[in-house]
Amino acid sequence: MKKQNKGLINAIKQRFFNRFLPIWAVLLFDITSVFLLFYFTVLLLHNFGDVEFDKIKILFWALLASTVYLISFLIFKPYSGILRHTEIKDTIKIFMATTCSFIILLIIVAINDFLLKSPDWILQLSIIIIHYVTTLSFLTTSRLLIKIIHYYFLIKESEIKCNTLIFGAGSSGLIALKALQQNKKNQFKVVAFLDDNKEKVGKKFQDIPILFPREALNEKYIKKHKIEQVIIAIEKLSLTRKQKFIDKALLLGLQIKIVPPIENWINNELTATQLHEIKIEDLLGRDQIKLNNEIIAQEIENSVVMVTGAAGSIGSEIARQIVGYNPAKVILLDQAESPLYELQLDLQNKKKYKLVSDRIVCVVANIKDKTRMEALFCLYKPQLIYHAAAYKHVPLMENYPYEALKVNVFGTKTLVDLSLKYNVKKFIMISTDKAVNPTSVMGASKRIAEIYAQSRNNETTRFITTRFGNVLGSNGSVIPIFKKQIASGGPVTITHKDITRFFMTIPEACNLVLEAGTMGKDNEIFIFDMGSPVRIYDLAEKMIRLSGLEPNKDIQIIETGLRPGEKLYEELLTETEKENMLPTYHPKIMRAKTQKHDINAISNLFLELHEALVSCDETRIVAKMKEIVSEYISNNSSFCSLDK
Repeated sequence: MKKQNKGLINAIKQRFFNRFLPIWAVLLFDITSVFLLFYFTVLLLHNFGDVEFDKIKILFWALLASTVYLISFLIFKPYSGILRHTEIKDTIKIFMATTCSFIILLIIVAINDFLLKSPDWILQLSIIIIHYVTTLSFLTTSRLLIKIIHYYFLIKESEIKCNTLIFGAGSSGLIALKALQQNKKNQFKVVAFLDDNKEKVGKKFQDIPILFPREALNEKYIKKHKIEQVIIAIEKLSLTRKQKFIDKALLLGLQIKIVPPIENWINNELTATQLHEIKIEDLLGRDQIKLNNEIIAQEIENSVVMVTGAAGSIGSEIARQIVGYNPAKVILLDQAESPLYELQLDLQNKKKYKLVSDRIVCVVANIKDKTRMEALFCLYKPQLIYHAAAYKHVPLMENYPYEALKVNVFGTKTLVDLSLKYNVKKFIMISTDKAVNPTSVMGASKRIAEIYAQSRNNETTRFITTRFGNVLGSNGSVIPIFKKQIASGGPVTITHKDITRFFMTIPEACNLVLEAGTMGKDNEIFIFDMGSPVRIYDLAEKMIRLSGLEPNKDIQIIETGLRPGEKLYEELLTETEKENMLPTYHPKIMRAKTQKHDINAISNLFLELHEALVSCDETRIVAKMKEIVSEYISNNSSFCSLDK
């Protein structure tokens, strides 16, 4: 019997509560209500029939009042909302429509009284007033009643699967609550709001208490209320506060979700499905960087810009940002055809790039090919070059020094020489922190490229070097590797328990590259504020917890030993550069004055380096690299013997 009743209730829910009334039905309901309430008002004033009244006259006035209300409804559209989701803005529309109708009826009565003076058809002012009040009250109350019935009949009785806390009792928190309440599957029950504002704590919203985070983020409260999830719903939460809050929630085994930025909402409305799980990138980034967009725009607007390595993580983001500054033409160059094709499709298909899509040229080419590069320079005559093309994988390049030298050094040399020949205004080279006191072939090759570019700086062409650490989500980054290892059940492998790295988001790094490109003048290296270094072991632990698992219990973390050429700690500046450190107008960008390299001495060294390259003798190649970069000392590599 209980099963039959439950089945009947579910059938009623499915039939009536999971469907929406069309707007014409709501409008018909409203107008019918206006008409009937008019008769109710007349009956009320005539003691429900004890006092006689002219039914024909009242019918006329009821039809006239209904017509006036209909016109107001069509103007203000109070019927357009979903009844079960009635909000303040819907009740305001009802108020505007009924008040407008009331005023129009008053005007009609006034015209009749003072101009037409037709006593047989004079409508009592009391009828208009009472009808207005009852109509406004009824239409508003009926909608709220439908909302309450829907909530208690459909939502309250449904199965609650996940007890939730919302961090933030402001507007975003209330919007998140609404999104959860309107979720069709109704998987969530909000137990409490959390907020740091003491003026809010102790109060309630929709009978939900507001607490300090410390009151709820403890084992006793979590177990008592069976909390499984917390939602961060504060728009301008500092990264430090967010990190502390998330660390505490992770230790308590809670699932963490975050309200996305308003620009990512669908049709400007938030739904439960849009609440996304916190990502490790959200914890390693920094507070939003403010750029001087006017200066960047002056630099790029109406200029011909070339981006090398455009299909890579850094190059593609630089390309996306550049097209937003209205360049005359953008040449996107890379040897990887498939990623370059994907970038081309992305730039062509997105609306925000439509205006400049015809100015974007994707070129499949290799910077090692001098003949091909010269043909491109001659054809397009670039004014700005952002050089991101390079081999970047440390252990791999340790096995292939020839390739590292051919691309990172001589590929860069080709571009530098052509930039001088074709009067490029600025050449912005994207380097790496691994070029500082290098311990690997890759790092040394990037340092040699820096030296060559700096040696060729002149009044016509400015060569600017930007240097930063690891970027989150880049090809070969440790984070996607950890994600795959966790997804497959582990273990998560790290090379050393004490290894640390600097991290920066790709958009942030590229923002700073564009800004630094506007500053460069003479023999300067621009270093970005990378924040505090991150211990990779701690990163692995945090990522495992974000997956809802326990480190070294559900997923093991294993040390595999340092790879060839790998450092324990990365640096952003040499000792000499630290001594010559200077600030810029941007707080996140510093500049270091470097020594002026003698072009003749550098040219002779490069001739010798090229001879070593032609010999294909790896030992000879690396030995010559060590001669050029005296601070290059190999680590955990077969080339360590060259340092003795």
